[in-house]
Amino acid sequence: MKDSKMESLFVEKEIEVRFNEVDPVGIVWHGSYATYFEMAREAFGKKYGLDYLYIFSNGCYAPLVDLDFHFKRPLRYPDCAIVVARYRPTLAAKIIFDYEIYRAASHELVATGSSVQVFIDKSFQLILSSPSFYEDWKIKNNVLPTVE
Repeated sequence: MKDSKMESLFVEKEIEVRFNEVDPVGIVWHGSYATYFEMAREAFGKKYGLDYLYIFSNGCYAPLVDLDFHFKRPLRYPDCAIVVARYRPTLAAKIIFDYEIYRAASHELVATGSSVQVFIDKSFQLILSSPSFYEDWKIKNNVLPTVE
């Protein structure tokens, strides 16, 4: 389903581990990874014109319905990390991202994950077909997958 001419859209977001994100032994609390992924999604939206206000201005919300993490190594205070958010093209009415988090100093992979967002209208009803603005965005960014 991947077109070799299709663009790979991604963003890298540098973050500094803050003291309030770690547990008593100095390791980043697992719930902080959701925040790191969110920071990368926001950076992606700004870079590629798919931010939350744009989605909202087109009559939709895009709530998370799935979020997963795979921990490889711990991050600690005061590490710096690089969060990579990579858009995964899909025919479905969803926004899917894959993530990698690296320790900036050593470039070690510390975590991976993914997220799925769906579209709902302003009455909070699920939208089953991709909204036209999202289809237009995929065409503009050359990430409209084709069926093989």
